[in-house]
Amino acid sequence: MSDTKTEAQPSEAMLSIFAELGNSIKADSVKTLVPGGGVHNLTRHTMDTLEQAFIDHPQEEIHSVSGSGSDDDESTVKHSPIRDQMTKVMDLLDSNLESKSKLYKDHAQSYIFLMNNGRYILQKVKGSNEIISLMGDSWCRQRSSNLRNYHKEYQRETWGRLLSCLNPDGLTVNGKVAKPVVKERFKSFNAMFDEIHKAQCHWVVSDEQLQSELRVSISNMIIPAYRSFLGRFGQVFSPGRQMGKYVKYQAEDIETYIEDLFDGSAAHTGRKKSMKKKNYAEKS
Repeated sequence: MSDTKTEAQPSEAMLSIFAELGNSIKADSVKTLVPGGGVHNLTRHTMDTLEQAFIDHPQEEIHSVSGSGSDDDESTVKHSPIRDQMTKVMDLLDSNLESKSKLYKDHAQSYIFLMNNGRYILQKVKGSNEIISLMGDSWCRQRSSNLRNYHKEYQRETWGRLLSCLNPDGLTVNGKVAKPVVKERFKSFNAMFDEIHKAQCHWVVSDEQLQSELRVSISNMIIPAYRSFLGRFGQVFSPGRQMGKYVKYQAEDIETYIEDLFDGSAAHTGRKKSMKKKNYAEKS
């Protein structure tokens, strides 16, 4: 008997699990926001159930008789009945989460929600030998690409607007710095940064790696631009009260405040603000 590729058929138990998950996702139309844009209970339930299902039913693993198990043997993986069932569940979950993301009034927070849930799904898949062998490397790469796109959109929605305050265009007239315009630009930056920090220190990113990636990318985007802007235009202010009125932050302060983001709680932030105010008072 020659070696041919075989397709594992879902057992009655697995078919029942897939059906129940599909029905529970379809039935979940609750329009209650997850506080802070964190991982939704539906995501946890779906992925935890799938993970446990493959632990309880190891015979459902996907292996081809002649397949090497290398990077997505498409002829095996694409036509796997079990993978088809998994894909249906994943697609339903994706659609549900996409709808829920639109409930957030702040578009930036909707991308945080999608990143949180997308990362949870991806980590669960990668953490299960059975599921990752089922879904394949290309599926994981596409998921990672989606997460990067959410990250880019989040940065554009939030920090792209803040960067516009640091644009030097229009701040010099006939070779001289237009001090009133510079004042307004610093005031706009301060107000916008305060607004962003006030909101986003209450947002949640529970995955430590994702949290670190977000903070690093924000710092890399904002700190050099702010330091350059401050070095070029901060000198127009007289030292002391006038400087403190318009230059509310040093670059190091911005970096410290970015470290507050995505903790889900701003309880410790008040102490930082008090310390900063004290420092500025002593300097002025």
